[in-house]
Amino acid sequence: MPCGLDLDRSWHHNHWAHSYPHQPCLHLHWEETDPKPRSVSPRRAKPFAAQGIPITFVFMPLIPLEDNFVDIVGKAQRGHRLSNAELAAAADISPAELTEIKAGKIREPALCKLCVTLKLNVSALLALARRQWYPKQPLFPCGFAMFNTAFEDMHVNSYLIWDSKTRLAAAFDTGATARSMLDTVVAKKLSLRYLFLTHTHDDHIAGLKDLAETNVEIWVGKHEPIDFLSANVFKGETHFHVGELTIKTLSTWGHSPGQTTFFITGLAWPLAIVGDSLFAGSMGGSSTHYYDQWRNNREKIFKLPNSTVLAPGHGPLTTLKQEQQHNPFFAE
Repeated sequence: MPCGLDLDRSWHHNHWAHSYPHQPCLHLHWEETDPKPRSVSPRRAKPFAAQGIPITFVFMPLIPLEDNFVDIVGKAQRGHRLSNAELAAAADISPAELTEIKAGKIREPALCKLCVTLKLNVSALLALARRQWYPKQPLFPCGFAMFNTAFEDMHVNSYLIWDSKTRLAAAFDTGATARSMLDTVVAKKLSLRYLFLTHTHDDHIAGLKDLAETNVEIWVGKHEPIDFLSANVFKGETHFHVGELTIKTLSTWGHSPGQTTFFITGLAWPLAIVGDSLFAGSMGGSSTHYYDQWRNNREKIFKLPNSTVLAPGHGPLTTLKQEQQHNPFFAE
């Protein structure tokens, strides 16, 4: 049977009004026996059909980026602990120019000066301001599902991975609800063994009770607060196995005290489920541990293989290679 990227059915409805219908997201499904992941456009589909590779194109609205250029400037400003007056003076721009930028107006000379002061990449930030960049979406032939659910005034991601041979599975965060995730477990005849929490902010664990009722093992980093008696705690770098898949924990704290990135090998691509450590084109904010978050991202996540797919807690999937080029906090 064809096997491809699974998305929460409600995703279409939750995001249609907030996404980019003029930029369809193309997902290619192919047979499990086809060994090479492929990403093609409709005009290039004919050669695949000629090879006897069955394909199905599914167009879906894109999940919006978590942060726009105004959000990024604000996160960096708060991280550097600068008031508006201090930031304007340090960047040698007028208070009026800073006010206009924070209102969403693109003032390139002033933005360039702000980037120098806030240590942001100018080209990457301007590309986001002009809406010229959105991450190319990676494709998994099987073993991976992404769920995007509404929580108050935001949307949050959760994930499911599984070993196609043993059908053993692991979940990462719960999102606002875990109903669609549990439906997927049943539909694909999976055995859910683990629930790993990137961190315990409310939007990431709102569905915890439903998943806990399945008797899944719940794991969270040592320094992350959780009021759930059955949760297990891991320390430092810990390894887990789900069939032939390997999961390694990486401490990427800052946004929260025990935030963890889970690095997974054994799927079509290396996968890092990063929580709110990093987003496509941005990073998790913190007014108290901004430099810790930046350093942990740089030393842990950006040391992973370039082909690594990054699965953040909010916004679309991305890849390490794209973030190296397009993330204003890290592009060089």
